Amino acid sequence: MPASSGAEAPPWLRALTAAEVVSGVPASAPDITHDSRRVVAGGIFVAIPGAKVDGASFIAAAIAAGAGAIIVQADTRAHRAPLLSPGVAFVAVPDARAALAEAASGLYGEPARSLVTVGVTGTDGKTTTTHLIAHVLSATGRRCGYLSSVAFSDGVRTTLNASHMTTLEASDVQRELRSAVDAGAAYAVIEASSIGLELHRVDRCEFRVAVFTNLTPDHLDFHGSMEAYLAAKARLFALLRSSAGAGAPKAAVVNADDPASAAMRAAAGGVPAISYGFGDADIRAHDIERDTSGMRFVARMGGEEVIARTPLPGDYNVANCLAAVAVAVSQGARFSDAVAALSGFPGVPGRMELIEEGQPYRVVVDIASTEPAMRNVLAVLRPATRGKLIVVFGAAGERDVGRRSGIAHAVAAGADFAVVANEDPRREDPDAIIDAIARALAASGFEEGSQFVREPDRRRAIALAFEHAGPGDTVLLAGKGTEQSIVVGTAHLRWDERQVARQLLRRDGGV
Repeated sequence: MPASSGAEAPPWLRALTAAEVVSGVPASAPDITHDSRRVVAGGIFVAIPGAKVDGASFIAAAIAAGAGAIIVQADTRAHRAPLLSPGVAFVAVPDARAALAEAASGLYGEPARSLVTVGVTGTDGKTTTTHLIAHVLSATGRRCGYLSSVAFSDGVRTTLNASHMTTLEASDVQRELRSAVDAGAAYAVIEASSIGLELHRVDRCEFRVAVFTNLTPDHLDFHGSMEAYLAAKARLFALLRSSAGAGAPKAAVVNADDPASAAMRAAAGGVPAISYGFGDADIRAHDIERDTSGMRFVARMGGEEVIARTPLPGDYNVANCLAAVAVAVSQGARFSDAVAALSGFPGVPGRMELIEEGQPYRVVVDIASTEPAMRNVLAVLRPATRGKLIVVFGAAGERDVGRRSGIAHAVAAGADFAVVANEDPRREDPDAIIDAIARALAASGFEEGSQFVREPDRRRAIALAFEHAGPGDTVLLAGKGTEQSIVVGTAHLRWDERQVARQLLRRDGGV
């Protein structure tokens, strides 16, 4: 209970584990945010000391916008003293990021306590697994919402995620969970990135189930080392130990084929674990068959075997399917019912999504932006492609620079031709990013001019790829998926990869 809260303290203040009311009288609030541009009259502004921008520099703007309360980090409070304003409550906390999650949970009525929440983490496969889990839970009688890097659903309505964030800020996460409760959902699946976990974005989500897909090098620019990266992922499993939430069984669902699963199990403590995979696992797959409509395999749990079908291509998606089945089983679903639900999965927008406008070649949109993801996607497309496999791709700026060479090596190993284009350069020099990719392609034996070209303008890059494509070829548009903008500098320029592809194909009459 925070100091000076009193019996009449508003829910958001009572939810803070430690706080000091510096001035003013905290009152009920309609909203909470860390973005001064989103402050509403009477709302709460949380000044987060960021790596690049200090939220304290926006306190005056938040007050001008009508903020009724300001939450500041105690170790920087002295710098806020001149901004104390009549009618505005100032509250100091030990950690502003943690406080954002706590206060948001209190403000929205602790929605996670009315849901069974499932967290999904890992380097690759998080989004598809999140959508699969929500589908299988709903298909087995458990109305489920989700928050993914692609979309949000309250179990009834779905909206695209236009934020460029895998895991939203804590205030948005809690707001979406509130919407799920209000819409009658019983479950919610949350895609939990390592950065989101590290920055407390999923605190107070009261996870009952944690799911781990895999671990390969990524985000090392943020975490600094693989050890720190793994520790951030494991934090999801540690949260299981203290979670409250709806009275449902807890479970740690882990990929038996990934060595990092041992760390996830350890972090979960005594929470029961369920493993999935292709080898020695509680739920496993064998006799995998591939065809143009997806995958067929035998799923086994204990002595029970069930034939499974999924429209998703690739062995890695078989693993994602097993993870979804494991979650449903952990919540009391019959194994056979959970497996049967896989066949009705509608897919994930922007994940191996076919774009059809009558063209004589295949066009596929996929988010693949890491080396393992690109290798997996190309491995699926190669046997289904009679002709050339063409890729349009780039690498995001202000992200792990290792992605640039890694994804280039994957393209050189699996594609026939590539167009290197911009992909969210942010405040980096776009040409420098493309040059780094080009050097890595050349080092992998890809020859510039005959096997790859540079075209920074992404629309022209896609058009160029289509010009190179003929009957039987496949064009993969990688890296953007359903994202609704390209970030150049700090500007978000409107962009929809799928729409652009359709426009170009229609302009050319599908040829």
